[in-house]
Amino acid sequence: MSRRTAIRGGLVITASDEIHADILIEDGRIAALAATGTPAADAFTAEHTIDATGKYVIPGGVDGHTHMEMPFGGTYASDTFETGTRAAAWGGTTTIVDFAVQSRGGALREGLDAWHAKAEGNCAVDYGFHMIVSDVTEETLKEMDLLVEEGVTSFKQFMAYPGVFYSDDGQILRAMQQAAGNGGLIMMHAENGIAIDVLVEQALARGETDPRYHGEVRKALLEAEATHRAIRLAQVAGAPLYVVHVSAREAVAELARARDEGLPVFGETCPQYLFLSTDNLAEPGFEGAKYVCSTPLRPQDHQAALWQGLRTNDLQVVSTDHCPFCFSGQKELGRGDFSKIPNGLPGVENRMDLLHQAVVDGHISRRRWIEIACATPARMFGLYPKKGTIAPGADADVVIYDPHAEQVLSAETHHMNVDYSAYEGRRITGRVETVLSRGEAVITEREYTGRAGHGVYTPRATCQYLD
Repeated sequence: MSRRTAIRGGLVITASDEIHADILIEDGRIAALAATGTPAADAFTAEHTIDATGKYVIPGGVDGHTHMEMPFGGTYASDTFETGTRAAAWGGTTTIVDFAVQSRGGALREGLDAWHAKAEGNCAVDYGFHMIVSDVTEETLKEMDLLVEEGVTSFKQFMAYPGVFYSDDGQILRAMQQAAGNGGLIMMHAENGIAIDVLVEQALARGETDPRYHGEVRKALLEAEATHRAIRLAQVAGAPLYVVHVSAREAVAELARARDEGLPVFGETCPQYLFLSTDNLAEPGFEGAKYVCSTPLRPQDHQAALWQGLRTNDLQVVSTDHCPFCFSGQKELGRGDFSKIPNGLPGVENRMDLLHQAVVDGHISRRRWIEIACATPARMFGLYPKKGTIAPGADADVVIYDPHAEQVLSAETHHMNVDYSAYEGRRITGRVETVLSRGEAVITEREYTGRAGHGVYTPRATCQYLD
């Protein structure tokens, strides 16, 4: 028995088009689109009809940067794959790409298997994996080839966190050379961790222990320096590069320069860098701990460069780097020592809404909203056109979005498993109403109708900007 759903009367928005169209979904995929009111649309027959009149109909969001159940600083990210993917669905995101972690001395395969075990049977929406490479050895390099073949096509390295995830320039170069050969994409956390550790030590020695000093020691110039170094190492290796969570205007300038030279260099930023600033880190008492993440929040005047980068395509993607830690009992580990505050912010539920607010505010167009949140991350990570668009043959990951509904973001009402909101009290325009994942309603008119285990693992092709 085929199951058919029709979505009628909405404004369908993709990265390339806006059209008032009806959509026919069959067996979990988009079967057809036709302009509303035409004979072709009127001929759609379906057991179930969704009236989207006055609403946007958009592809489900693709969040290419999440950390569910991530071990960090002696604790774990507070969202499990079950709670985190449910929250993603509430926010209109229907695919996440999470980071499996290689332990020092361990194999990539062990890390990947551990993450499969965490996620399998627990996810409300579809998921894939990147691989964090924290120990570059001959064995690791060989394993990279095998992972690419089975659909784990991107590898994250860290210029930060010495003693934990850090790789030196030689290890980075080796991994980049391997990626140049196997088609993988190196993702880089670009901060000079060796220099930052010196500044951390000096700040603590001066008695500068409050959360705001987290931002002051992780200097924008050290993000820019590491970004420049990563770009040149990738150029030497003949490899593409994707720089994660770009926060500083100086780092955007490095990316823009490299792209102007024609290099295959890409960058993402995150909502926290677009909407929050060092003012949050400096909130009184220990409140600033809620906003400790790396790269850190920057002074507000960096935001204009990030928005411009998104408009000029020097930044291509907005992901969340969702890595939540509760204020109570987790962020508090760093009372009296900012360097012990677990790094990370909750955001998987807020990204699509905050970026719609950016449309309302005039920062980006509606199609650019869909491009940076759905289509480009799908292409970047080898999921397009299965994900990231509304077109015949694509998975029926579809969001009915009310562009006029107003909401106030709050920990009282969000669905992430964390005891605070980074955007507490922020009033925004636009809200997810109904979400389909492969044709199944996971959110139905603001009610959760999904289930753990609906989401399936999705192997990925290589980066589609390099074909």
